Amino acid sequence: MATKKLMAVLFGVLVISAWVLGSANQAGAETLNFKTYTYGIKQETIPIGDVEDHLLIFNVRGGFWVFENGEVATSNLVAQIDEIKGAASLVMYNTLTFPDRSIIIIKTQGTTGGGVPGSPAAGAFRSEIIKGTGRFEGIKGTLSHKSKFIPAEKGEPSPKSYGEGTLVYTLPSK
Repeated sequence: MATKKLMAVLFGVLVISAWVLGSANQAGAETLNFKTYTYGIKQETIPIGDVEDHLLIFNVRGGFWVFENGEVATSNLVAQIDEIKGAASLVMYNTLTFPDRSIIIIKTQGTTGGGVPGSPAAGAFRSEIIKGTGRFEGIKGTLSHKSKFIPAEKGEPSPKSYGEGTLVYTLPSK
């Protein structure tokens, strides 16, 4: 139960921090707003045993993003969280796949801990676009995003979420 709550807290801290860190627009960059829905596919929590309350958590989430221009992309998010007594480091990769098979891959990493549990001030995260294929070949940019979580129901590996955000990006000249 505590691990599911921690996952929700970590993802909440992540998206709020990414929103704050990614809010500065790049010169000449395009901006694309979106809404998102995600759900847990799989979560594994492994106690490490070297110190008290040390866990390694692997999380896989699916979902979809609906962009303001009418486009839709599926989302496949993979996260690794290394937690000791509520303080954690996190790395996530989110692959967005569009109907034409073009892809955008976003990497998010950061830490959380200290401060009041669940407080956005307790973490620092950075989200950046690390790769694109198809019409997004050569894309560079950042992501800002905020989400709310719906508690997991019986049999679900982790909470569902819904939210909104902005991609700020540039594409190479054609």
